[in-house]
Amino acid sequence: MSPSALSRLQPVWHRLGIYGLTTLGCAWLYSTIYRESFAQDLVYSACVVAIVQCLGAGGRYLFTARLRRQGVANEDAAQNWPGWKWMLPWLIVSVVIGYFAGIRIGDLLLGIRYMPIVAAHDVRMVLVSLTVALAPAGFVTYVLYARNRMAAIELRAESAQRTAAESQLRLLESQLEPHMLFNTLANLRVLIAHDPQRAQGMLDHLIAFLRATLAASRAGAHPLAAEFARTSDYLALMQIRMGPRLKVQLDLPEALSACQVPPLLLQPLVENAIRHGLEPKVSGGRVVVSAARRADDLVLTVHDTGVGLDAPSDHGARFGLQQVRERLATLYGPAATLDLRAALTEEGGTLAVVTLPCSWSRA
Repeated sequence: MSPSALSRLQPVWHRLGIYGLTTLGCAWLYSTIYRESFAQDLVYSACVVAIVQCLGAGGRYLFTARLRRQGVANEDAAQNWPGWKWMLPWLIVSVVIGYFAGIRIGDLLLGIRYMPIVAAHDVRMVLVSLTVALAPAGFVTYVLYARNRMAAIELRAESAQRTAAESQLRLLESQLEPHMLFNTLANLRVLIAHDPQRAQGMLDHLIAFLRATLAASRAGAHPLAAEFARTSDYLALMQIRMGPRLKVQLDLPEALSACQVPPLLLQPLVENAIRHGLEPKVSGGRVVVSAARRADDLVLTVHDTGVGLDAPSDHGARFGLQQVRERLATLYGPAATLDLRAALTEEGGTLAVVTLPCSWSRA
């Protein structure tokens, strides 16, 4: 049996367990008080408890449905609970009906000749029996009520956590976008004084980049192909500024193009590689952005052949990396990682590796 089927059966087993314990408890009390056969009282208790629980559950749903039709919207109604002012009187009525009806059904099952209950027992014994039936019925009703309340509290807590995570993610993205924009504008300002024509081309690319990025950055996720396209736009801006010092290589297998990723995931890694890896290197170098599949994970790699991790850097050198790590933690928890390490190749440099889960289409 699948885990989902087992989870659906849990409430059923829970109710059956409560029914069994309540039936045994009532039978033990009846047999102890009246000094009767436990087996016989077990039959009566099973009938009485079953009817009382059915009436209680039915009344709870009927009263809640009525309140909803009347437009009463409160916390209790949202949990299929009409409130104690409805349930307490109905519980007493259910116990009375269930007791007398259960005794009659028990007589039929045991083959006992019909006899009016008030004739077989005095009023005091009937009241004691009703009290015995009322106590566990009230306890069971309260347990179900408390269980629903706890479930509602947990649901609200999960909803609050999701809202907080979404707010944190939007804050991180709102911090990341101006960071990239300010860096690009600062580069553009320097280029205007030295090469106005190249600055004009860079400005045109920047406008196109921002126009394409604006919609994507407001989405929760977009295809990896779109992420590579935005990264290509950004690298085109950098190539205008750095000229032949910057070489670019993008490797995206067609099979991975549709995988959904957070927007602006690669851009801060590429920006970090250029600003702190390639720009300090007089001869420049190469940036390679690639994607690969490893088991059920998507692996994104940004490799620059710059000065490496041992080179000194300014205080803001790791801003983009910090934002990427926090976004991955918010979206995926421990299932996603960002690893920054030295590239063990002849060209050297730095390797940024992002690993995150991805929903793969099944052929």
